Amino acid sequence: MSKTSILFVCMGNICRSPTAEGVFRHRAEQAGLKLDIDSAGTHSYHVGSKPDQRSMLHALQRGYDLSAQRARQVSVTDFEVFDHILAMDHDNLAILKSRCPAQFQHKLGLFMQYATQSRSDIVPDPYYGGAQGFDTVLDYVEDAADGLIAMLQNCNQNKA
Repeated sequence: MSKTSILFVCMGNICRSPTAEGVFRHRAEQAGLKLDIDSAGTHSYHVGSKPDQRSMLHALQRGYDLSAQRARQVSVTDFEVFDHILAMDHDNLAILKSRCPAQFQHKLGLFMQYATQSRSDIVPDPYYGGAQGFDTVLDYVEDAADGLIAMLQNCNQNKA
């Protein structure tokens, strides 16, 4: 049986999606889930770059190390390979929908659909704001990560 695979997507793959990847990877490992987890951007602005320094700093303060990640752009093969492709906001979801072949559209969604505490349906972009924005991203991502893990655990229990 192949591992479930999840791709987190934002615009440049240096703030929100690498944070989601790092937080989700950490929490999924703690939950004992074996998953393939990655992140990418809809744009090629930062391909090859480390996550934003502020994202790395705020994540590290909560115990998440993002330093090994490098930005990449979503590829055509991602739509086939990944089981879940989760955008951080409606704009990036719309871009994914416009690029995704029809047979894979069902894999696309918003990451915040799994949140149980936050009322927001998006993870807001912190890039042009202050430090609080990066903490907000972490709050939202932790919430949605926990909800996604619960859903995956429930699916695994139903398969057993």
